[in-house]
Amino acid sequence: MTPYREKLWPAPWLFISTALVIPASLLVFLPINQTVGVVVALVLYLGCVVLLILASPVITLSEHELVAGRARVPLGVLGEATAHHGEDARLERGPKLDARAWLLVRGWIDPVVRIALHDPTDPTPYWLVSSRRPEAIVAALEELRRRTPGT
Repeated sequence: MTPYREKLWPAPWLFISTALVIPASLLVFLPINQTVGVVVALVLYLGCVVLLILASPVITLSEHELVAGRARVPLGVLGEATAHHGEDARLERGPKLDARAWLLVRGWIDPVVRIALHDPTDPTPYWLVSSRRPEAIVAALEELRRRTPGT
C-alpha cells in the first residue's frame, strides 16, 4: 500500500509555450517543402510533449521509504515535515535555503514541503520538494509514524 503518490505534471502553460517549436520549424522547413515542414513541426512538438511527460518526477511515500524523482530515503531517517505556500515557499526556495539541502523543485509548482533528515552519515539537512498538495505529504508522513513505531 502506498499512503501517498503524486506525479509532478508540467503546467499547462509549458505545453502552450512548447508549441512555439511549431512556427519555428515551419519557418525553417516551409520554404523547402510544405509537407516536410508540417510533418517536422508536428513531430518536434509531439516529441517535446512526450519528453515533458516522461521527465515529470513522481513523489511516493510508502511504509519503508520516501521516493522523490530518482532519490530515495528510508522512512526511519525522516524528521519533521512542514508545508509551505506563497511567500513562505519562495523564502524556502531562496533566502532560507541551505546549500546542502536536496531539492526536487519545479518552477511551475509554487508549494513546497520541507522534510528534515536525521541521518548522521548524511550531510543533507533536509529535502525540499515541490508538491501541489504539501499538506497531504505531511499528513501521510505523520500517519505512517503513528502506524510504524520507531520511525
